[in-house]
Amino acid sequence: MDKKLFEIVEDPIQMEEVIEKVTRREAGAITTFLGTVREWTNGRKTIYLEYQAYKPMAIKMLAQIGEEVEGKWKDTKIAITHRIGHLHISDIAVAIAVSSPHRKAAYEANEYAIERIKQIVPIWKKEHWEDGETWIGDQLEKISYPNGSPNIERG
Repeated sequence: MDKKLFEIVEDPIQMEEVIEKVTRREAGAITTFLGTVREWTNGRKTIYLEYQAYKPMAIKMLAQIGEEVEGKWKDTKIAITHRIGHLHISDIAVAIAVSSPHRKAAYEANEYAIERIKQIVPIWKKEHWEDGETWIGDQLEKISYPNGSPNIERG
């Protein structure tokens, strides 16, 4: 699988570039998902988010998700780009594009991919609010870091 299909970037994500990676003559459908930074979370106003990742493992896990998708939905092609660093409200944090001959597979595979990203990819989020900041922990928000931040090696 082409590693460029799965990227961790620090610059703003260009959705057109992600779509181009999966565009092909066999595809009758391309679905996209954009995860963006929202302003309000659980009644608190977010000022910005900070994402960090263990980059080598994160890319490996994104590729694993790609293999899972292509195994479950035949004739699909997927590209995933996740941004790290300082993100403002409405910035794109993650972009997923899936192409397939038919739309149903593309929709299902895209939804599967975002759920798997949250389950297995080592990316951490710090929320900065008007009244403080907190490391949320894993993307399922089941692990927190009340005494600081996760131990992250940036690659």
